[in-house]
Amino acid sequence: MDKIVIHGGQRLRGEVTIHGAKNAALLIQCAALLTERPCVIRHLPRLSDIATMSALLAHLGCATSGDRTLKIDPGGVREGPLEAPYEMVKTMRASVTVMGPLLARHGRCRVSLPGGCAIGARPIDQHLKGLEALGAKITIKHGYVDLKARRLRGAAFMFDTVTVGGTQNIMMAATLAKGTSRLENVAREPEVEELARVLVKMGAKISGAGGSVIEIEGVDELSGFDHAVVPDRIEAGTFAVAAAITRGDVLLLDAPVDHMHATIAKLEEAGVECRVEADGLRVVGPERLDPIDVTTRPYPGFATDMQAQMMVLAACASGQSLITETIFENRFMHVPELCRMGADVTVHGNSAVVRGGGRLSGAEVMATDLRASASLVLAGLVANGKTEIRRVYHLDRGYEQIEKRLRALGANIRRFHGGKA
Repeated sequence: MDKIVIHGGQRLRGEVTIHGAKNAALLIQCAALLTERPCVIRHLPRLSDIATMSALLAHLGCATSGDRTLKIDPGGVREGPLEAPYEMVKTMRASVTVMGPLLARHGRCRVSLPGGCAIGARPIDQHLKGLEALGAKITIKHGYVDLKARRLRGAAFMFDTVTVGGTQNIMMAATLAKGTSRLENVAREPEVEELARVLVKMGAKISGAGGSVIEIEGVDELSGFDHAVVPDRIEAGTFAVAAAITRGDVLLLDAPVDHMHATIAKLEEAGVECRVEADGLRVVGPERLDPIDVTTRPYPGFATDMQAQMMVLAACASGQSLITETIFENRFMHVPELCRMGADVTVHGNSAVVRGGGRLSGAEVMATDLRASASLVLAGLVANGKTEIRRVYHLDRGYEQIEKRLRALGANIRRFHGGKA
């Protein structure tokens, strides 16, 4: 099994290009199921999650080719099984967002329930309630959801809680429903806006994406699309923290600054210089980091996907920081591993008190999820001595060759494949 080994203490300097946003790309892949015409997605990151979604599309009957530029021909889906099996859904929860497109386009589908997740329960009840409001007949048995509808009909639906995947799933389903749909209390994340842009390219009639209410006027059919994915705000934020804690000077090429205001604000609160330049965002770390208070919120608030990374920054700061997690109930699983490296973190319910100022030390640690993996890499960059990170397959879900890109910035980091570099 792969592991990453880091010898900390190097300042990061140079440039790194931010790749396409994983969480936007996955839903754009799903959107191809709404048409029978060829689709092209550009600027895709090479990630295991993207490969998993491509495999699911192929299982459903799509012909796919390419990686950085992915071509999808969904013409064969009507003859496919219209089922997302457990073996695929269990590895990536985003698989459940094929429900909306398949139901809207083909009138039926069968999707495995995703079950639990390392960072929390993350139920799909809002997905199902929304589809039911659009006229779906839903049966749950043997761990699968069966959905049927001759044709979905437009409806008004208010989400009980803000859900990005739920918003995207219902929005896609509504594009082919008969009549107008009004979705309230929707997610406002950039990935929702990005999906709406793609759907409009396909001929959908959507207004309000990016706000709390989205209106969709259903159409009879949608065409293909050619779209380049927006850069990843979480990847950019992760590299920004890496520059900050190593007292580095790094230019994040193509960083989506307009989507990073909350992250940038907290970095600046810590004393980090964040300067917008023509090609992206330059991040310069100070000699001394100030403590911060962070509370995760739905967009445009501070992203839960940046919480673990910001905890490492807090551990490197001089003073006490408070980090409060309001999105997922179990997203402090990285804390014990950071404490193994010398971080002083005390968890009280959904808040963590981080007493910074001490030097982290290298240790053998184990990743529990995608963003926890990133936090351990960051900690290793500043730790005294050698850090060995295991279960790094989590990293490959959301960061393309992060060790090579950090090494290009000056980090002493290597990946070992089954004991070999």
